[in-house]
Amino acid sequence: MTDYDFIIVGSGAGGLTAALHASEHGRVAVITKRGALDSNSNWAQGGIACVTSEVDSIEQHVSDTLIAGAGLCNEAAVRTIVEEGPARIAELVKWGVSFDQRESADGHLEFDLTKEGGHSRRRVLHAADATGREITEKLLAEVKSRQNITLYENHFAIDLITTAKLGFVTEDRVLGLYVLNETTGEVITFRSDRVVLSTGGSGRVYLYTTNPRVATGDGVAMAWRAGASIANMEFIQFHPTCLYHPQKRSFLITEAMRGEGARLIDNKGNEFMHKYDPRGSLAPRDIVARAIDHEIKRTGGPCVYLDISHRPAEFILSHFPNIYKACLEVDIDITKQAIPVVPAAHYQCGGVVTDVNGATRIRGLCAVGEVGCTGLHGANRLASNSLLECLVISHRAVEHMLRKMPIGKEAEQTYTVPPWQSGEAVDNDELVVIYHNWDEIRRLMWDYVSIVRTTKRLQRAAARLRNLKREVQEFYWNFSITSELLELRNLVETASLIVECAIRRHESRGLHYTLDYPEKDLVREPADTVVRRY
Repeated sequence: MTDYDFIIVGSGAGGLTAALHASEHGRVAVITKRGALDSNSNWAQGGIACVTSEVDSIEQHVSDTLIAGAGLCNEAAVRTIVEEGPARIAELVKWGVSFDQRESADGHLEFDLTKEGGHSRRRVLHAADATGREITEKLLAEVKSRQNITLYENHFAIDLITTAKLGFVTEDRVLGLYVLNETTGEVITFRSDRVVLSTGGSGRVYLYTTNPRVATGDGVAMAWRAGASIANMEFIQFHPTCLYHPQKRSFLITEAMRGEGARLIDNKGNEFMHKYDPRGSLAPRDIVARAIDHEIKRTGGPCVYLDISHRPAEFILSHFPNIYKACLEVDIDITKQAIPVVPAAHYQCGGVVTDVNGATRIRGLCAVGEVGCTGLHGANRLASNSLLECLVISHRAVEHMLRKMPIGKEAEQTYTVPPWQSGEAVDNDELVVIYHNWDEIRRLMWDYVSIVRTTKRLQRAAARLRNLKREVQEFYWNFSITSELLELRNLVETASLIVECAIRRHESRGLHYTLDYPEKDLVREPADTVVRRY
């Protein structure tokens, strides 16, 4: 058994930031199932939305967020996160993060702010078109410089250990977790009264996604099995512009490109977004994604196109160097040609229910970043608010845990945590079955639970997922665990939660659009879809 004052699961922006704050107070373990830079944060292109300009204001940022959230944002949480953003940006700069700057009219340097869909002002800080990489690399360097942080790469968190799971009834609190060492196959018991889930999202639930291979809904599934509340999983944001090319199926084309004047056009070169929204290509992502989906179905074409070739080549190369390079690798010169694009699963707006401190209903367990549901995003995330949420909530989560469970207080009540029991599990020599189930889940989610939904499609998905869950559970109990099996287990659990929440919402709101209920429910007050195992 390995004891720590804090355990952080995940090495994205939220996890690394939480680790840095926690390291000022005790010993910290950071557990990540692949390399430390394998995270959604590292793939983020656009930037961080934050009020740093005199022509912007907290009220405007709050208002833009509430409008995008389609009536389901928690306004108090939105206001807190937006207000605390500037302090967290200053902290990033202190840790070495370098955002793009420009010279102002009066000659001093200021942040080179860009604009994305749904924003009324330029407020997105960026590092060219690789903001996430700049942030995570600098945060990781700072983490590695701290002696009381231990980084466990290639370690897969299997399940949380809680008092309820051990049979105690007086309180439900987290005690640690079981972790698979993917190199040795050994399962280690990690003990701590303060656990932070920062595992990112679940984009790999879908056949087409902008997410990296690691985004399999691990944190949501673990929290669900432990008894935490899960909310709003029906709100899956599909990024409107993913490169349509077989060699780069998961390559995102940042929304910042539309903020800098790129236009969505059909195969004849005609702009079409103004038919769907007066804001055109800068409408919120749910509207743009549905418009593209409709255009593709209407024309029978495989994709639409994003064209920025009317801007000067120097501007394109300076603002979007990585996109230019990636497209050129597949013979697309974005300074001269339009980019073929399709929507792809991008971001989960729901997740583990938390307050504005990242605290869940299980004492000592917090969730930060995409895995959590603070109420910031509501029914549709405003672009570039996600990294802001990571920074603010991770800081607040550590402060919250120190207030509620000061270092040393855990000694007042001790619980015996049993070691992992593998029983009579044997090695699985039929990985093809796991891969087949993985592929089936992703295809049925894309076909039945995608951008436009119907009740019949959702019911078909639910019926098949029930059977798949039984099959996967049988694998889990009968065979020795591997990372592939654990990901499949989490994938089917997360997919089931998305479908469950979607079936319960009898209206179209934000990212959840169903042909059977095409309008918002104006009779009842907007409400979160909350589910809990027990």
